[in-house]
Amino acid sequence: MMLQGPVSATRQGRVRGRPAPTPPVVAFLGIPYASAARFGAPVAADPWEGVRSALSYGPTAPQAPYPPPLDALLPQHTVPGGPGESCLNLNVWTPAPDPEARLPVMVWVHGGAFANGSGSLPAYDGATFARDGVVCVTINYRLGVEGFLHLDGVPDNRGLLDQIAALEWVRENIASFGGDPDRVTLFGQSAGAMSIGVLLAMERARGLFHGAILQSGAAHHFLRPASARLITARLARKLSVPPTADAFAAVPQARLLSAQSELRAEIGARPDPELWGEAALNMMPFEPVLTELPLPGPGHGVRLLAGSNREEYRLFLVPTGRLDALPEAKLRATATAYGLDPGRAPDVYRAARPGAGPGEVFDALATDWFYRIPAIRLAEAVPGPYLYEFAWRSPRHGGLLGACHGAELGFVFDRPGHPAYAPMLGDRPPAHLAEAMHRAWVAFARTGDPGWEPYDRDTRTTMVFGGGPGTVSAPVRDPRARERELWDGLR
Repeated sequence: MMLQGPVSATRQGRVRGRPAPTPPVVAFLGIPYASAARFGAPVAADPWEGVRSALSYGPTAPQAPYPPPLDALLPQHTVPGGPGESCLNLNVWTPAPDPEARLPVMVWVHGGAFANGSGSLPAYDGATFARDGVVCVTINYRLGVEGFLHLDGVPDNRGLLDQIAALEWVRENIASFGGDPDRVTLFGQSAGAMSIGVLLAMERARGLFHGAILQSGAAHHFLRPASARLITARLARKLSVPPTADAFAAVPQARLLSAQSELRAEIGARPDPELWGEAALNMMPFEPVLTELPLPGPGHGVRLLAGSNREEYRLFLVPTGRLDALPEAKLRATATAYGLDPGRAPDVYRAARPGAGPGEVFDALATDWFYRIPAIRLAEAVPGPYLYEFAWRSPRHGGLLGACHGAELGFVFDRPGHPAYAPMLGDRPPAHLAEAMHRAWVAFARTGDPGWEPYDRDTRTTMVFGGGPGTVSAPVRDPRARERELWDGLR
């Protein structure tokens, strides 16, 4: 039977898509944008003859499941193609696969601590953006050992090189799908946003995107080479192999993924900087390998929207029961590790949270170190940025989960009622808040203005989504200023 659906041309060959459930949106799924030898840099995908079917998702990057209890909360799904080496593929949703349309483009970089996730999750279906006049692209890139482990003789940051290759594909091909290659906004969450923070400062990525939205991640999470070598050496010892690319390539994939998970558990159990370097603080063994903080200069030319969720770290405290069990000594030791005064900093955070226990204060402290302060520093480094905070509190876990890490995703994609988000958001998340947040992201992609005043050091205007009575959203000047000031000169 002949395949139905429109055909679009790419540099490698023609592809046939399928109508999405929301006409006139068309989805083109599983398009290869590059290929790569094991631990090699990506190169352009091989061309093909005839019309290639783009009706289903392609293979995803090999990965271990999220550990419990996170596996029950975070969106994850095994697509029909399953994990595989040919994971460098992307998906396109468009309302007008017409070269004359010249619509704004949004390219999604998924999160997952550089070891999990996929651009092919149903939770990241881009049809809602296409419905609103944006060509949406979601990408897969190499993760964990394959994408980020430092190995002598092969390129570092292979996962970032994959992302650049995907953006190059967008520049060369997106016009055929109705997109404007001169109006590309890169957006991502967690490790995806951290990736974008690095790409903003990479010369190889210059000119490939014109706007950037960073959700719960900025430029501060990376490993210096000395730390990266510690991670590689420990993983090699665990696998009883030399720390070389050839040796790692010979390890069966299942064992490699299991060792990755074990390594992260070891860091969490013994977060000693002598053993792990920078990874001892954020417990992510797989990160970009860089020599210095990659803050972009004022002339980088990319419009910026960045932000975080108010209670990010509750995702890692509440489901495990640590929120109520965390001792005061752990809170003060963490403040010390972050460079804060352990006698003063917890009291400053408690002042705005009367009656808060050590776990609640720890959440606020860790949320700032991981997410809020890096977003602010990025905003301070560039002209005319926009800053936001997501403050709607999930009813899950008796309301304690709060505005945790990942809670904004269903709202950004305007799919808060999708089953993939229900474990985190509950059964009745506010649709009007999703409409407001999604609308702001679309407006930013179209015009560079999400609908509130830019951030500067005088006013520090921050849009707070869902923080008011009835989940009202409103701009706030310099929220929690005393807590922000604690980090001056430190973070």
